[in-house]
Amino acid sequence: MQEGQLLMTQAERDRLVTLKKVSKHLITQDTAAEELGLSTRQVRRLLAKLAERGDKAVAHALRGKPSNRKIAEKIERQAVKILSLPVYEGFGPTLAAEYLNRKHGIEASKETVRQWMMRSQLWRGKKEKVRQVHLWRPRRSRCGELIQWDTSEHDWLEGRGEKLYLIAMIDDATSRLFARFVRHDSTEENMRLLWSYVEKFGRPLGFYTDKASLFRNNDKRRRDEPGVDKDPVEMPPTQIGRALAELGIAWIAAHSPQAKGRVERNFATAQDRLVKGMRVAGVKTIEAANRYLAEDYLVWWQRELTVEPASADDAHRPLEKSHSLAASLSHVEMRQVRNDYTFRWAGSLYQIERGSVVTGMRGAAVRVEQRLDGSMAVRYGERYLKTELCPAPARTAAAAKDPARRRIPVSKPRPKSNWNRNFDLQKAPKIWQAIG
Repeated sequence: MQEGQLLMTQAERDRLVTLKKVSKHLITQDTAAEELGLSTRQVRRLLAKLAERGDKAVAHALRGKPSNRKIAEKIERQAVKILSLPVYEGFGPTLAAEYLNRKHGIEASKETVRQWMMRSQLWRGKKEKVRQVHLWRPRRSRCGELIQWDTSEHDWLEGRGEKLYLIAMIDDATSRLFARFVRHDSTEENMRLLWSYVEKFGRPLGFYTDKASLFRNNDKRRRDEPGVDKDPVEMPPTQIGRALAELGIAWIAAHSPQAKGRVERNFATAQDRLVKGMRVAGVKTIEAANRYLAEDYLVWWQRELTVEPASADDAHRPLEKSHSLAASLSHVEMRQVRNDYTFRWAGSLYQIERGSVVTGMRGAAVRVEQRLDGSMAVRYGERYLKTELCPAPARTAAAAKDPARRRIPVSKPRPKSNWNRNFDLQKAPKIWQAIG
């Protein structure tokens, strides 16, 4: 085979030119070895192959032949048959390669699986679109220094069960994830997750969230009211905002979804990998979803996607004796004590027991805590009070009808008077005539 008939790379052409110069005694073997970055012994071997095989000596001997490590076509057909099942619909090559290895014992790289899926039209390669570039922010240096907190509304069970929300907290320094499925994106459910987080890791320095009404009360204005000339109104904190302040945790508002990109990217991964994993596992209830989340997805996330922080110091702080999660993580309102030492709450009247009454309580405000376990606690200053629910006043029963009782006759309406029926205002005398 001549050089023009052999498909070579540029490096192979350069090597062939150098070897031919040696064979024609234009340069020495030592010069060729230095030029090619080989030893003199390797140059001699290549010269021997050149004399024996011609120009093919510089090409790899396995070129054009199937690889010794090529996976058998039978295994490829088996893998494609598995990935064609409805349960694996929408799987990408990376996730498909993991499930083929873990559940079906077929070991193949994600690139091999990608080629299998493209040949069988189960996957189409996509060109990455140029996205808007946002200013990159470096990670915080310590674990617990900043926690991104958000909720994702998505069809997590793909119609197999009730609608669920995923509340997630992700550490900015390490990407450590803490999450739970809930039925409602409410203050109560977010407080329950916050309770679990603080109990497990301690109090972080700050939480980074969006400006949702769960975290901030917004100033309400009319749509046609100009806002440039009006000073911002200081709004009272929400229940979560108050709880964070009582626990000594800062709250930072993000001005855009890109600002809290770490938790947003977590949701993008979960809406792909977590949804498909629960589909394969046959998850249909919130209990099964949380079990799969804790035992499978979060374990994988911790192993594959978390990183070591720049500083080994943990910024989480333990709970102090002055902190009470039950008191802070509850619905809190203030109520005024009446002169008879009662107050109203949730449409009912409560009486403060005599042993809890102190000077100055009459007319003062007490703190009422509706706790997550359903109980109620009342605090005056730093002291909790004993209260009891006042019985509702009994309504008087309607008097029973007595057939023997004399019935008072109902008066009939008087007939309408007709004294001015024939009176004609036009024919009546003038007033001066009537006076005369």
